[in-house]
Amino acid sequence: MTTAVTDSKPDDPRADRRTTPAAEPAPSLLRAWAAPQGLRATLRVPGDKSISHRAVMLGAIARGTTEVSGFLEGADALSTMHAFRALGVSIEGPNQGHLRIAGVGLHGLQAACAPLDCGNAGTAMRLMMGLLAGQRFSSTLVGDASLSRRPMRRVAEPLGRMGAQVETDDGRPPIRISPGPGLHGIDFALPVASAQVKSAVLLAGLYAQGTTRVTEPAPTRDHTERMLGGFGVKVLVEGASRALSGGQSLEACPIEVPGDISSAAFFLVAASIVPGSDLTLEHVGINPTRTGVIAILRRMGANIELLDPREAGGEPVADLRVRAAPLRGIEVPEELVALAIDEFPVLFVAAACAQGRTVVRGAEELRVKESDRIAAMEAGLLACGASVKATRDGMIIEGNPGQRFAGVHIDSRGDHRIAMAFAVAAQRATAPIEILDTANVVTSFPNFVTLAQGCGMRVVARHD
Repeated sequence: MTTAVTDSKPDDPRADRRTTPAAEPAPSLLRAWAAPQGLRATLRVPGDKSISHRAVMLGAIARGTTEVSGFLEGADALSTMHAFRALGVSIEGPNQGHLRIAGVGLHGLQAACAPLDCGNAGTAMRLMMGLLAGQRFSSTLVGDASLSRRPMRRVAEPLGRMGAQVETDDGRPPIRISPGPGLHGIDFALPVASAQVKSAVLLAGLYAQGTTRVTEPAPTRDHTERMLGGFGVKVLVEGASRALSGGQSLEACPIEVPGDISSAAFFLVAASIVPGSDLTLEHVGINPTRTGVIAILRRMGANIELLDPREAGGEPVADLRVRAAPLRGIEVPEELVALAIDEFPVLFVAAACAQGRTVVRGAEELRVKESDRIAAMEAGLLACGASVKATRDGMIIEGNPGQRFAGVHIDSRGDHRIAMAFAVAAQRATAPIEILDTANVVTSFPNFVTLAQGCGMRVVARHD
C-alpha cells in the first residue's frame, strides 16, 4: 500500500506551542473531559516502540557499537534493554533517547542468571523466543499478569519445526528454551498475519542451517527486514515471502528511531473530532506497512497531510498535519486491517463520531492483545452511550456526528491503548470520563498526559 503525500507547508507553525517529550510516572487513573476549543500545537510523539525493540536486539548481536537515537524510554522497550543487559550486553543509556550498544556478535550472548522479565511487552517476548532459540544455553522468559495470558504457541510451533526446544505453559508464558542439536531452515506460511511471528522465525533463521522463508497472508510491518538489511543481512523479498540464509553476521550501524505512528494515532483522531483543531505531529514514521490508520481515517474524510516526506535510518518519515473534519462511516477494507491493528481502539472512537455505519472485519487479532480489545471497546463505548455491536472478528458502529459521550467510569483492563482511546473520546463528552487501571500507559507512551495537555486536551492523571 502507498500513501499519497503533499509538499504543502502549514501556514501556522505555532512554534510557541511546540511540545516535546517528558518523562511521567505511571498514572493509576486518568480523568479527561471535553476540550473547550480546538486542539492546536506542534508536537513530537515518542519513538516507535516496534523499532526500539528491534534496535536493541539487533544491536546486541551485531559486531561493533550501535548508536541509537530516538529510543522509546517506555516500560516495554526498557524491558528489552534490561533483558539484553542480563544476557551480557553492555548498553549505555538511555539518555534523552540515546543508547550506545556494544554488540557481542551473533554467538556472543551469555546465559542470564535469572528469568528474563519482559514485563508487558509481547513484542519483546515473541521476538526473543526466536533469537534465543538458537543459543547454546537455556533461557526462561516471563512477563506480568497480562503478558502471562497471551498466546505464545503461535511462535513456539514454527520454532519447534526448526528444531528448537521450546516449552510453554499450555501455550502461554513462562517460556522455557533449551539448547538443542541445532536449528534448520524451514518454509513457513503464517496462518494469521503477524509481524511478531514473522520476525521471530526470521531471527531464529539467523542461527539455522540453510534458508528460512516466511510467507504471510497479508502485509505486516516490515521493520525487522528493513533493520536486518541495515545491519548487513541479506533478506530476499519475493512477493509475500521473506527469506534469509543462516550464519550471516551483523555489522553495527546507527539507528534513528522515528516517532511512533501508533502513538500519533490518538492525536490524529482527537484533532479530527474536536472542532477547530489543527495539529502538526513532527517526524512520524510512515512505513507503508504501518500507515493503515492514515488510509482508514482519510477514507472516513479526515483532513491529514503528509509534509516533508523523507527517510531517517532506513525508515520513511514525515510531519503530519491534521485538522478537524466531518467523518463518515465506512466498511474498512480487510487489506488495511493488519496495517492498523494497534490503532483500532481509537479508530472505534472516530467511527462513533462519524456519520453512518462503520464495519470492521478480519480483526480477530484484537482479542489476544493486552486485553480483548474488541470486548473492552464495546463495553466502554456502550457505557458512554455509543451504538456499537461487537462481532467475532470486529465491530459494527452506528456513528453519530453529534455524538456526545456520557461521563462514566471506564475499566481500561490494564490496556494502554484502551485507556488512551477513552481519553480521546472524553474530548467529546458531556461530563468527565474517569479511566481506571491506567499504569500501563507508560509501556508505549510515557509522556501521553504532558503532550495531550500541551495541545489543549483536558486530561489529568492521578498517581497512587
